[in-house]
Parts: sequence; structure tokens; C-alpha cells
Amino acid sequence: MRLPSLFSISAGLLAWAVTSPLAHAVEVRFQPVAPGVYAFIGEKVGRTYDNEGLNANIGLVVTPAGALLIDSGASAQGAQKIHAAVKKVTDQPVKWVINTGGQDHRWLGNGHFIAQGAEVIAHASGKADLLARGGDHLAALKPVLKDKLDGTVPALPTRWLAGSDETLNLGGVTVEVKHRGGAHTPGDLMVWLPQQKIVFSGDIVYVDRMLGVIPASHTGRWLASFAALEALKPARIVPGHGEVCELPKAQAQTRDYLQALRSHMKQAVENGEDIGAAIKAFDAKPWMDLLNAAELHPGNASRTYLELERE
Repeated sequence: MRLPSLFSISAGLLAWAVTSPLAHAVEVRFQPVAPGVYAFIGEKVGRTYDNEGLNANIGLVVTPAGALLIDSGASAQGAQKIHAAVKKVTDQPVKWVINTGGQDHRWLGNGHFIAQGAEVIAHASGKADLLARGGDHLAALKPVLKDKLDGTVPALPTRWLAGSDETLNLGGVTVEVKHRGGAHTPGDLMVWLPQQKIVFSGDIVYVDRMLGVIPASHTGRWLASFAALEALKPARIVPGHGEVCELPKAQAQTRDYLQALRSHMKQAVENGEDIGAAIKAFDAKPWMDLLNAAELHPGNASRTYLELERE
């Protein structure tokens, strides 16, 4: 079976996104999660002109020596909005940015913060993905964001981490970065604040809306990443998409869906079952109330089948 191109998949998701009804321009505002820890909760619909591609969650940790931003937004102009929102919370400059993955809204705002002197950190396993897909991101976003994409140039992180577990001391605050081979994208990682027991999961966790399995995804490594998150026993999770939550919700809406999908497709492949029949036979009912499930589940199922077929 011939896979659709990455650009066609991105364009398809964005075509769905642009039909989502929104009445006003996005307002970036960080809400407190714990003392010194904040999150901007992006809209749960897809990317639109009004939300400027900021349909993902962004994190902020304020330290005595500067601010840590977790993800930089989908455009230069979006990054400027994020930066303005940071300044409403703290006078500290943004000294560090961590990109939690390879989707556009995780890193296309890097250039703005690099120009301000920030160090931008990501995992080396995602470097090839960023290099390969930066142009595709821009091409897919342009019909949606139009003039709001002006000035956006993909800027790679300035520091690459290589280990599975990296402990950083940022302004006197312990920040642990954990990578287990990726999830939604190869560079997907989580940012763990052990003192506060809060994890910024990036796209390892989706709640309130259906997750997306794309060609860059790997559901097996995604589940390994989720298992590492579970082992932390976090008090709260700031997911990549959806409201701040606790572990049971993340397990039900991300882990359980991936486990069920992977188990079903593995059996279908072993039995020599046709991909169409395998997709039709999967019981997705427990997750069909999630936002955009009807649009994204068929692609998730087909790409998971193909992944298992290659294993």
C-alpha cells in the first residue's frame, strides 16, 4: 500500500483545521500550575488563521536566574505573542527554550528566542526530522496562517542532548529531560520537574482530543515513552494537547488507545488480515467522543497497521 506524502498528510490535517469554527484571535495567557510553573493551554481544534497555529500547550518555568520556555510556537509572530505573555508573568528574560518534539508549534518560533539570546535545547534524535520537515511545515502552514507566517524561518536548536535522561540545572532549578526514542515524532521528550512532581509531556500525552499517528510517529516507542512518564508518578501532567490533568486521564485517552490499536493491528498482521478489514474491525468506540476522533482515527489505524507490518 502506498503511503501518502508527508506534505499531503499535513495539508489534509490543516484542511480539517481551517473548517473549525473560531470567533476570535488567539490570546496567549499563562495560567499557574504550581508556584513558578505555568502553562498556556492551546485551543484543542486544529491550526487556524485565528489561533496562529498555537493549538498546542506551551510551558513556562520561572527561575531566580531566568525563564525556561517549553516550546516556542508555530511562527515568528506566534513566538512574539508567547514572549509578550511571558513578560506579563515575570520580568526575567527567557534564557532557555526546550523543544519537546518536531511538530511545527514546538519549534518554528525558535528564531525569535535565539535572537533574544536564549539557548534552545532539544534531543539529537529529532534533528533529522526537523531538517527533513521544516520546509513541509512552512508549506502546509502558509495557506492557513497566510500573512501571520511572515518572517518565520526554521531555526534549529542551539544545544542537542543525546542521553535518555539528562539533568539540567537551569537557574538553580532541577529540570530532567527524558527521551525514550520518540512518540508522535522522533525527538519527542518530556520535561520533568522533580521538586514539583510536574511533567510537561509534549506530544507523548494527548487528552480531550484524539492523538495523531503520522508517518514520523512510532507507536511502540510512544508507549515506551508513556511508560517512562508513568514511572515518574507525576502529581500533574501538562499534556501536549488538552487540559492539565492527572495520570489516570492520560492513561485512558492516550496509553489505552495506543495499546488497543497496536494490539489489534499486530494480531491482524499476524493473521494476514487485509488492512481495510483490520481498520473496520477495530472497536474505537471508547475514544470516539474525543475531539476530531472521526477525522484522525482512520489514519491512525492505517499507519499503525503499516508500522506493525514492518516489524
